[in-house]
Amino acid sequence: MIAVIVEQILALVGFTLIASLLHRFTKLDRALACVLVGFAAGQLIEYIGFDTGIRASNLQDIVFYVILPVLVFEAAWHLDAKLLRRWLWPVLLLSTVGMVISSVVAAGLAFTGINHPVGFPWVAALLTGAILAATDPVSVIDQLKAARAPQDLATLFEGESLFNDATAVVLFSLVLTMALTPEVMHGNGISLFTAVFLGGACLGLVTGLLASILLLLLGRPSSTTIVLLFTAFGSFFLAEHFFKVSGIMAVMISALIARRFLKEVENTVASGLTHTWEWSSELLNSILFVIMGLVITPGMFESHWLAMLIAIAAALIARLCAVTTCGVITGITGRPIPKPWQFIMVWGGLRGVIALALALSLPVELEYWYTVQSMVFGVVLFSLLVQATTSAALIKRWAPERRLKTRDS
Repeated sequence: MIAVIVEQILALVGFTLIASLLHRFTKLDRALACVLVGFAAGQLIEYIGFDTGIRASNLQDIVFYVILPVLVFEAAWHLDAKLLRRWLWPVLLLSTVGMVISSVVAAGLAFTGINHPVGFPWVAALLTGAILAATDPVSVIDQLKAARAPQDLATLFEGESLFNDATAVVLFSLVLTMALTPEVMHGNGISLFTAVFLGGACLGLVTGLLASILLLLLGRPSSTTIVLLFTAFGSFFLAEHFFKVSGIMAVMISALIARRFLKEVENTVASGLTHTWEWSSELLNSILFVIMGLVITPGMFESHWLAMLIAIAAALIARLCAVTTCGVITGITGRPIPKPWQFIMVWGGLRGVIALALALSLPVELEYWYTVQSMVFGVVLFSLLVQATTSAALIKRWAPERRLKTRDS
């Protein structure tokens, strides 16, 4: 049994290395290269009799308990706390009000476009909307840095994505519970959402403080890496498995707390951590996109191409409604988001790792799981093929550092 698991892990890592070579020599986006390698491998595997061990029934545990904790912790660890405080109100607004607007609009458009209440009921549309509300601007962040765009804009992207992921996963979990056991909800969705979200934040605060104390007591870089990895996995596991609160919020807050405590001793206790989180995040990101490629089949496009197109249009329109609405609110109530930045945020609101993770974790007992997964895959592929490749031109046009200044610059 152990030998089989090791074989499967080595195969997945091997696929990511092949994708890295493809990325290196063709200049393809790394995520797209992983999808292509995974798709090619998926078509060949059945002829050579190799079993990857990937099943719809075990994907949720793999994604949630192994991949997500590292990805969320790494993203929170690298977030600039000072700039985040400056843009905290827009970030919170986009990740709460904006996320709800995006989810509802995308769900309404998908439900209307599919127009099949039996095969694609309203709860399926809500699941689709919740998944598509999660953004992943990794490619856009790289382009912002290359264009020397204002760091505030990158922080706005990263902060929104991080908090947005937490709220989107909580909303997805609540809708999924409603889909599987509708009698459990009893109309208490809002209070349950708040309890799960805030409960995760409180748990993250406690685990982050405990981790910081332990790190300062141990005082060694090697011990620091172990403690933080334990904190990432442990806070997520405790939140999801024992306390039934948001694991992503717990991981995110614990990372921010630990980062704040270790900032003054980064060159001693925390030396080398940045490199550790970078390679682990890159590996797990790559594995997730390889898995997407492995589960994609030509038949998915043949049978669900129209649903994919509807989902792409719904995701773009929903993102536009969310960003512009929050832009108006921030202009009235606090720090405004410059209009050129809003254009970039609409087109740069890519769907990636979190959307993919949620789509892969859909239970197969839902009759419409394959339709929802196909729609999400279509949007993710559109993000990789179209949005990611054209965002650079938009950034150069609307956000060069020498042309755009914020109010408080």
